[in-house]
Order: sequence, then C-alpha cells, then structure tokens
Amino acid sequence: MKPNTYLRRYIYGITLFFITLSGFGQMPIFKRYYIADIPGLGWLAQFYVTHIIHYICASVLIALTLYILFDFFFNGGLLDKITRMGFLKIIALTGLIITGALMVVKNLPNVFFAHNAIIALDLMHLGLCMMLLVLGLFSLILKKRWVS
Repeated sequence: MKPNTYLRRYIYGITLFFITLSGFGQMPIFKRYYIADIPGLGWLAQFYVTHIIHYICASVLIALTLYILFDFFFNGGLLDKITRMGFLKIIALTGLIITGALMVVKNLPNVFFAHNAIIALDLMHLGLCMMLLVLGLFSLILKKRWVS
C-alpha cells in the first residue's frame, strides 16, 4: 500500500463525516430533535454555518477526487482493477458532485430552475448521499476495497 494512501483515507473519512453532518444540518433536524441543545453542538442549528462547512468540505472532496483520479491514471493505476464496490462508489460520488454543482448553480442570482427540478435535485442528492454512506458502511464492515 502506498504511503499516502493512509492520508487519503483519513482526509476522505473526515471530509465525508463533516460533509454529511453539515448536509443534514442544513435541514432543521438537529434543532427539532434537540441535538443542537447538547453543549458544543449549537452550531448544528445555524444554517449558514453548516452551509459554509458543507461548501468547504465539498471543495475538499472534489479536490481529493480529482487528485486520486489523476494519480490513478498517471501513476500506473490502470494496472489495478476497480472492483464492483469501487464502481458503485464512483457512480455515487460522480452523481453527488454533479447534483451538488447544479444545486450551487441554482443558488446563484438570476438563475432559475423549475420547482419540480429543484425537488428532483434535492431528492437525487440526498439519495446519492445515502447510497454512498450505505456503500461505505458495507465496504467497511466486509472490508471491500475500491481496487483489487
């Protein structure tokens, strides 16, 4: 295993944790279920704080994804075979990046999406998030890897 693989896993895990936490934090569930009342977790009920954390973590996730993609192709990664679990995670990550980028564009001034398109984007983004989390948990428990 490459020495920087551990660093990648560490960054990926922390980023995935905070992007998920801040993503769910943008919904009012932490305030509604009094999780934000726990000392030290009050920031989870503040929309703009979780929104900025989500954007920062999304930027880190996109940068890490691009770094791994370029490293995979330019450093002999073609000799590795991507597993089925790897393909499913790649599909989920790609979908999350695309739907997330569209949601950022939707938030720009003078850009208007149809109401049904916004609902579809939100549901797709949330569904892909749940898919990635389930795949991550599944691969963690069964020790499945991205590449063979």
